[in-house]
Amino acid sequence: MRVCIVGAGAIGGFIGTQLAVAGQAEVSALARGATLAALRSEGWRMIKGGSLLQAPARASDQAAELGAQDLVVIAVKAPALGAVAAQIAPLLGPQTMVMPAMNGVPWWFCEGLAGFASEPLQSVDPGGAVAAAIPLQRVVGCVVHASTSTPEPGLVQHKMGQGLIVGEAPGGLSARVQAVADMLAQAGFDVTHTADVRYDIWYKLWGNMTMNPLSAVCGTTVDRILADPLVRDFCSAAMTEAAAVGARIGCRVTQTPEERHAVTARLGAFKSSMLQDVEAGRAIELDAIVGVVQEIGRRVGVATPNIDALLGIARLFGRAHGLYPDAARA
Repeated sequence: MRVCIVGAGAIGGFIGTQLAVAGQAEVSALARGATLAALRSEGWRMIKGGSLLQAPARASDQAAELGAQDLVVIAVKAPALGAVAAQIAPLLGPQTMVMPAMNGVPWWFCEGLAGFASEPLQSVDPGGAVAAAIPLQRVVGCVVHASTSTPEPGLVQHKMGQGLIVGEAPGGLSARVQAVADMLAQAGFDVTHTADVRYDIWYKLWGNMTMNPLSAVCGTTVDRILADPLVRDFCSAAMTEAAAVGARIGCRVTQTPEERHAVTARLGAFKSSMLQDVEAGRAIELDAIVGVVQEIGRRVGVATPNIDALLGIARLFGRAHGLYPDAARA
């Protein structure tokens, strides 16, 4: 299988390195800048379990040089998705699958749901440009359960987790997704082929929708958020609203916020991805993690006052630090 990783950062580099080292696919990367230079000179690299995994990499900043693929894995930060979608046409053959391995709710999430018609989610796909470039029939949904970072361009530090949940975006099981799941499993990932990947995406979001922005705004690890009873209660209230939104779109979460907090607490003192972005001066993925929940809530008639407050606070923080656009998305 020909696989192209678009965005060889913490998650893209994790998936690409493991596939390349295992020899389970012909792996290439669409990258730029220092990451592209590192891939060309050092290949795929990942520190895992104290050992360095390394394999040669074919990398380019021009999609046409890489050609049509069987699977395109998009692992960029959400603010970069629009530009990426406009660049990847040369990677897409008639049967190419596109698997976004990204945080938050993807652009295709509400396609085909009652009440959404063909109108895009403006918070994650303003004007529908991404949906036009990557039609739903190409999409393989994906949820990543792993903690990774990039101490330097082109080098991934694996901390914990090997989980990948994959499934057809509209739901159901398919032979093509099973082929992807088999390839990933043979490369050492803990893979689940699910018939309802939308639920799995929503469930992960429900768990990190509060922790990500609050850790970024407060500049602290997640354990300290959970240790403060007032902040913990605020998280629970926002999660209750998100669960109500999910129930309206067929993603009913039966776990309570407190049960989810207990799961998160077992992970200890870790930095969320949004806090890592703030510390690195990168744009924050606020729209895909919080703004989209507010938008879906409004469109299905669920009030979200706590999510609204969370979005407003995090948005103002991002604007004050130059990490979120000004009033164009207010």
